[in-house]
Amino acid sequence: MTVRRFRGVRRFYVLCVLCVLCILCVLYVVRDARAQSSITTRVAVIEAEDRRAPTPRDLATIRGGVHSGDPQTIRIAVRALGRLERTTLIPDILPSLKHPLPEIRAEAANALGQALHGSTKDAAATVDPVIAALIARVGVEAEATVRGAIYQTLGRVPVNAEQAARVDAALADAAAHESSIDAGLGIADGFESLIRKHRQERAPSDAAIDALRSMAVVASAGARAPVDPSRSVRIRRLALEALVSSDAVDARTLERAAADPDSQVRRIAMRAATADRGADAVTRGMTDPSPMVRLEAVRAQRTPGGRSTDAMCRAAVIATGDSDTNVVLFALDQLAACGSSTDAAAVLERTVNDLPDAGKPRAWHRAAHAIVALAAAVPARAKDALTQFLDSPIWQMRMYAARAAAALGDRAALERLAVDDDDNVREAAVVGLSKVAGHAADAVYVSELTRSGYQILRAAALALAGTPSHDAAVPALKSALQRLVAEGRDNSHDARDAIEQTLATVGGQTRGQTRGQTRGQTHESPVSAEDLRRFAAARARVTMRGLGTFELVLFTAEAPVTVLRFARLAQQGYYNGLTFHRVVPNFVIQGGSPGANEYIGDAAFMRDEVGLWPHVRGAVGISTRGHDTGDAQIFIDLVDNPRLDHEYTVFAQVLNGLDVVDQILEGDVIEKIDIVF
Repeated sequence: MTVRRFRGVRRFYVLCVLCVLCILCVLYVVRDARAQSSITTRVAVIEAEDRRAPTPRDLATIRGGVHSGDPQTIRIAVRALGRLERTTLIPDILPSLKHPLPEIRAEAANALGQALHGSTKDAAATVDPVIAALIARVGVEAEATVRGAIYQTLGRVPVNAEQAARVDAALADAAAHESSIDAGLGIADGFESLIRKHRQERAPSDAAIDALRSMAVVASAGARAPVDPSRSVRIRRLALEALVSSDAVDARTLERAAADPDSQVRRIAMRAATADRGADAVTRGMTDPSPMVRLEAVRAQRTPGGRSTDAMCRAAVIATGDSDTNVVLFALDQLAACGSSTDAAAVLERTVNDLPDAGKPRAWHRAAHAIVALAAAVPARAKDALTQFLDSPIWQMRMYAARAAAALGDRAALERLAVDDDDNVREAAVVGLSKVAGHAADAVYVSELTRSGYQILRAAALALAGTPSHDAAVPALKSALQRLVAEGRDNSHDARDAIEQTLATVGGQTRGQTRGQTRGQTHESPVSAEDLRRFAAARARVTMRGLGTFELVLFTAEAPVTVLRFARLAQQGYYNGLTFHRVVPNFVIQGGSPGANEYIGDAAFMRDEVGLWPHVRGAVGISTRGHDTGDAQIFIDLVDNPRLDHEYTVFAQVLNGLDVVDQILEGDVIEKIDIVF
């Protein structure tokens, strides 16, 4: 009996275990099916957004994502609604301001700002409900990060004078009561946007100025109790930017900012300095440990209201001996205005003639900048020195020679450079010729229309605008346009637009007839569920020839289409051997063009994926020449650039190696980009 009972109990427990296992299997299958369904929905939403939802079906897909049971899908869908930049979709976004999850509420606040991005300041009926909803929500919002996102959005929506006053008051009131870093950052960001965008129309209130001065000099959030200065550093930067925009940096604020532990705060302080306010700060800035501060101190002495020309020239001469190459190059550029200074002329002439190493890849920059500055400062001396640049083996040297020749009015040199092997040199020569010779050089411009580089085609077409040589120009322009259309590359649009514009001036064609003909022909959405999984935590390692490496963390969740496009191109070796062709100290570096210029990139356009990540120092974005016109050229923010926020896609951030980025000079070569998983 005992044995039977034992066997029965054992059988019962075995059956129970089997039942539990069956239930777990069913739950696993159901969960897996739901997860797979969520991933499928996310991909569908991302693809619909990338197409810019041209059909009701696409809109239904995105709206369906908003009502999904999966938080990540909801967030992607809310973000997509904002990125479509259609005010008609605002009612679809507003309910998400009350979602239980703070990350979705923050995304909704940002999406409302993006939906209004293309609106005019006169659209009061559209903007009013958004402002009212945001202000109402912030009054009951418990999460500081969400309040910060709301304050940021309030500052960037397009507003009229009455609405601007309401936003100003709301932000000033928040600054008086908020104590968290996240909320304070949103307030400072909102003020920076509001003041920068409307500085020509209205001055900020006294309460706003008082709040900003407190945030700019005290390491605090919303001017409350002091906190660790490193935690509130972006608040100080944004507050000071706002004060600079409104010309409201007083002496005390400037003195404190110029001594701030953060180099970027000190850099911004240099922008606020004038002869009457901060001359001593600028003098100290000339010897600051940070190159970005020293460069801005040199610039400050040339700004309106700054020191005299003599003082500026003396400062620039001193800065040509700086240890940082970018500071030196900037100082050489400044000397273009110093023709009356014998010291400046001597420095420029010595630099122009110091060419033993100028044929090396990273040694040409000083002489190139100096010849252009000398052409403006002391033309007679530059004319004699120009000849040695015309046959340089470094094409950038010849390009700078063309710019110098334009300043000198040297038509013979420009015509010689207009037949250079490199189209970038030709472009500089044509731009110069159009100023020096005008339509007297139309034959040169017409001959350039057979070239393949979009930059030279654009320059030649613009130079021919209004030409009296119709018989020669019109057939050449039409032939070039037909060739570009046949190529089917989205990124030839600048050249096509320039040709159409010029044809319209000579009666050859109505402008805009071919616009959009190539758009989308080569575009294929690169999104797949597998790729989203693979690249979820991917990084990119960029190796610079002769400099070292820096590493990027890729924001696949924030800009999935951009990341996948960039990663695939990198894996195909697209970027290998390309250069950073544009270096603007204290702004950005830009590269990844097969033509080493602004106008040549990958064939198909990329659509913008602007989001919450700001353009802080080290942020990596996609260069565009208009909405949704990215062609895989990238740029890296060298400093915080809040004016680029919500305008350009950020798809990565420099994770390490920012010191390598700071060393990059114009023409430096990208050896390779490796994607690391």
